[in-house]
Amino acid sequence: MRTKSILVAIAIFLAAGSAGIWLLISEKQVAQERRDQFFGSSKKYPTSGGEKMKVEW
Repeated sequence: MRTKSILVAIAIFLAAGSAGIWLLISEKQVAQERRDQFFGSSKKYPTSGGEKMKVEW
């Protein structure tokens, strides 16, 4: 009976931990998207010292 309760506790701990990691990752992604919207898309223009550079090919 004791091992069963230990296994249940471990399962709950793992579930809570993975949910917390998932929330942290999704929050980082949302923050990155918000940052891109605020500063303009950083993918289109490589920046140099915070100023947009013209892309020349």
